[in-house]
Amino acid sequence: MIDTNLSLKILVCFLAGSIPFAVLAMLGSGIDIRGVGSGNPGFNNVLRVSKSRAVLTLIGDMGKGFLTVWLLAQPGDPAAYAWLFGFAAVFGHCYSPWLKFNGGKGIATSGGVMLAIFPRWAALALLFFVLVRLLGSRRKWPEAGMIASVTTWVFFTLLLFIYGDSIAARNAALMTVFLAWRHQQNFRNLFAG
Repeated sequence: MIDTNLSLKILVCFLAGSIPFAVLAMLGSGIDIRGVGSGNPGFNNVLRVSKSRAVLTLIGDMGKGFLTVWLLAQPGDPAAYAWLFGFAAVFGHCYSPWLKFNGGKGIATSGGVMLAIFPRWAALALLFFVLVRLLGSRRKWPEAGMIASVTTWVFFTLLLFIYGDSIAARNAALMTVFLAWRHQQNFRNLFAG
């Protein structure tokens, strides 16, 4: 039997995740973020155009991942519910109905999910992200944003395998695979040189 309350919460998470903060952050600038840079409506592409608007995008995208899980996952719920809500928010971001079911790659939103479910390990993972991102920028790595993003999820998954439980680690691995798949063009660009 379908739990209508759970289904409604998943729908709310998807719709909250679908809010295109990259597009909203660019309002008034005369720039459609989907027509510049990579064309991706996400933090890294906005960063190419405007640092201040990129900060707004990051807050919005991380916030929708964090808040959907934090508000809807109740004490006593199975741990899988928090992951379901998180995946729904990330899918909403990646397949936004407001953008004809296109969207960003899900990194900032998944970072918010990570913070909501495992704040201590997420804080370590986000520090790892900053260090790898800075190193990549300093050394001028091609696809530095993608490398930092995907390796951060790999790092987070390893933390959960070592210190968490196997179900959480498997869910994190599933998220990592999905995010890597969303970056397949970046991988192609990287390997093409």
